Amino acid sequence: MFTGIVTDVGEIRSVEPRAGNLTRLTIFTRYPRAGIALGASIACSGVCLTVTETGADGGRDWFAVDAGDETLRVTTAGRWGSGGKINLERALKVGDELGGHLVAGHVDGLATVIAREDMTDMARFVLRAPHELSRFIATKGSVALDGVSLTVNAVEGDTFSVLIIPHTLAATTLGSWRKDQDVNLEVDTLARYAARLMEAR
Repeated sequence: MFTGIVTDVGEIRSVEPRAGNLTRLTIFTRYPRAGIALGASIACSGVCLTVTETGADGGRDWFAVDAGDETLRVTTAGRWGSGGKINLERALKVGDELGGHLVAGHVDGLATVIAREDMTDMARFVLRAPHELSRFIATKGSVALDGVSLTVNAVEGDTFSVLIIPHTLAATTLGSWRKDQDVNLEVDTLARYAARLMEAR
């Protein structure tokens, strides 16, 4: 589990096809190599991936993960290339502060940025969610976008908006979002369960 609070912005070092329909992604990070255990889970722009290798190159630490075809197809991971930046968050430990909301790292689909409004030190984004997911998105509710826990500002049909504060713009990849860009969307687990309970009734 994660909280949607990004603790590093990693850089894609390499993308390599592997046997068994896997792709090896190697990612530069500020996380100390000695503190990254093999088998650890790291959310990479909202996608929970398992560390398979660590190393150092040119004085920079890196870790590697393997992504399957399905992950590459349903998330933005299939579009990542060398030099690209991604949000990173290490798995939640018992006793850690829950600063965002509970995030599983299981991307539900892609949301598309349909508008960006830059304001004084802030930005407002309007996004379109897949129709089958929009019913789980509510005003003042939570969503994870590219692994960042955000509060929904407003909802209209399949579209919703979020306001991004200066710190988040500076400390994550959200500051580089542009119109027509796809981002990883994970809806709030509580909203999903609430909807399921209503259906059962």
